[in-house]
Amino acid sequence: MTEAAPATEIVTACVLIIGNEILSGRTQDENIAFLAKGLNEGGVRLREARVIPDDAETIVAAVNEVRRKYNYVFTTGGIGPTHDDITAACIAEAFGVKLILHPEAKRLLEGHYPPGALNEARLRMAHVPEGATLLPNPISRAPGFRIENVFILPGVPQIMQAIFSQLRHTLHGGARVLSRSVSCSLGEGAIANGLTALQDRYADLEIGSYPYFRRADFGTTLVIRGTDQERILAAVDELKTLIRSLGGDPQDGAAEN
Repeated sequence: MTEAAPATEIVTACVLIIGNEILSGRTQDENIAFLAKGLNEGGVRLREARVIPDDAETIVAAVNEVRRKYNYVFTTGGIGPTHDDITAACIAEAFGVKLILHPEAKRLLEGHYPPGALNEARLRMAHVPEGATLLPNPISRAPGFRIENVFILPGVPQIMQAIFSQLRHTLHGGARVLSRSVSCSLGEGAIANGLTALQDRYADLEIGSYPYFRRADFGTTLVIRGTDQERILAAVDELKTLIRSLGGDPQDGAAEN
């Protein structure tokens, strides 16, 4: 189970999506949403997500910036067998340590590939920064790794998800964010002033407004987020009253606990 933290503690994270293929539009990222949901369920708030290129200077600078700013950092991509897979070397540079051939990582790859198939390119996946801890990969065996508060994961969604699902229970979580949503057929402009006043009264909560368009139907979904269930429910009641006063019909959405 995730280690419990004081109910008021806020634990934060950042995700760095590394890959030119994401920036070019050739590949669509599937990892941010998965990580955001998994982290929130463990009481870790994803505060920032960036997509950065396979560029050593950019990767090193970004890692050094965010690892000092957030409790956890997760990178995805760039730890495969090809020449443009430079994430492991960049992480080593960011921490000022050597990139080494990890004996256990090498053993895992030797057991995965047929005899003679572990060539020089595949062996790149067994190189990690000195002092890093391996993160088991139940699918293709090539491990991710962790160094201090930075977790380095592959970009392939199925493999990334499998590795994260095993490590998430080791994270130190804080106060979990809860949410409630309410939809109505009113436009954002109609509800904006009342919503601003509601946010002012509930400064401890986050109130988001998201318009939707469905063929001939349009309206707004309002989402209220926070860590105090009673405060959220009180704000939802006031929101419904506001919507009704403007001629709308509030509809409850799915709750996230």
